[in-house]
Amino acid sequence: MRSFDLKKYLIYFLLMSMAGVIVLTGQAIGMKKQFVGAIPGMFLIIALALLCFAVKDMFPKFPLPAYALSTIVGMIVSIQALPFAKIIAPEIGTVEFMPLCTPLLAFAGISVGDKIEQLKAMSWKIVIIAVVVFTTIFFACALIAQTVLTYQGVI
Repeated sequence: MRSFDLKKYLIYFLLMSMAGVIVLTGQAIGMKKQFVGAIPGMFLIIALALLCFAVKDMFPKFPLPAYALSTIVGMIVSIQALPFAKIIAPEIGTVEFMPLCTPLLAFAGISVGDKIEQLKAMSWKIVIIAVVVFTTIFFACALIAQTVLTYQGVI
């Protein structure tokens, strides 16, 4: 178990807050949603993410990466049968999903940017993998959409 580094978490909080401002600005401009009204929800998202980073740092042998842990924590806090979900879920629900994806995808692209040499080493094989993954995801999404829309009686 490692010690808690307050300076590191203050930097994390600052960076996540800057990303949160980008998200809420994009939400206000693109979706005409209220900026100020979504601040508590963004703060809760940041707090949960920091909690997941702290758990991952304190238990480095924990088998899941921090982003997977944060996904599980997010699902748990939104289970409506739990008492705290009635408070947390509506607040987090004020933050729209699509504006949240924009900085996340940008950060993912930046994180891949320093691995260009590794991608070059894979050469043509990466193209085959990408085509298989994209095709599989496309058909899986189409199947899910078809099932849900059929079940709802839309089609």
